[in-house]
Amino acid sequence: MKKLFAGILSAVMMFTLSGCNGSTTSDGLEGNSSSSSSTTSSVNSQSNSSSSASATSSVNSQSNSSSSVSATSSDNSESKSSSTVSSPTVTTTDSATAETPTDGGKTLVVVYSASGNTKAVADYIMSATDADLFEITPKDPYTSDDLNWTNPQSRVSREHNDESLRNIELTATTVDNWAEYDTVFIGYPIWWGIAAWVVDGFVKANDFTGKTVIPFCTSSTSGLGNSGKLLAEMAGTGNWLEGQRFQSRASEDTVKEWVAGLDL
Repeated sequence: MKKLFAGILSAVMMFTLSGCNGSTTSDGLEGNSSSSSSTTSSVNSQSNSSSSASATSSVNSQSNSSSSVSATSSDNSESKSSSTVSSPTVTTTDSATAETPTDGGKTLVVVYSASGNTKAVADYIMSATDADLFEITPKDPYTSDDLNWTNPQSRVSREHNDESLRNIELTATTVDNWAEYDTVFIGYPIWWGIAAWVVDGFVKANDFTGKTVIPFCTSSTSGLGNSGKLLAEMAGTGNWLEGQRFQSRASEDTVKEWVAGLDL
């Protein structure tokens, strides 16, 4: 009986111990699993945080680096741009200085006037251009009788009929500081459709190289004709423009309007 009781008691104790061990093991595994999951989550969180921080740091670093490079590139670009602009400016200035004559730029009005009409136009041109004046004067001045073209025996009639008589001696043919003038107006009356041959001696005596020459004339009825072209051929130098013919008593407004249209 005692043996039976002892056997039953022993079996109950073993069953009880077996149940306790199974419960502990199960709770321990879940606890460990939860702990492991929590730990893993924490590590992953830290890792993600670290990765995120690293990525952010990397992005910031790249951004800062990019910003730094951009700023440097911008500075270099401005520096190069400034250098590029500066260089041609200096070259252009040097080139302009080299090509621009040290003298020149002034305007001269040269005129021969037999009766005063052409001189009046010359004065208007002088006023409009702030020019200097040079008057062509024959050593042997023409009188009113000399200028009577209706008389076949008058001086101008004889000179017209005999070209050998047209070599008119002048009081002066050279202009002081001639090289300073780059624009020259030449005025004359029209005689028999051409420039009064009194101006021929001046044209032949001077070098018009580098100068713009603008003929103008006065006449009661005749036009400019080929007078300017003939003078240009006689000169052989200079840039001769077409020129303009004015009535014998041209108004100042008319002359100044023409000068303004030349765009000098």
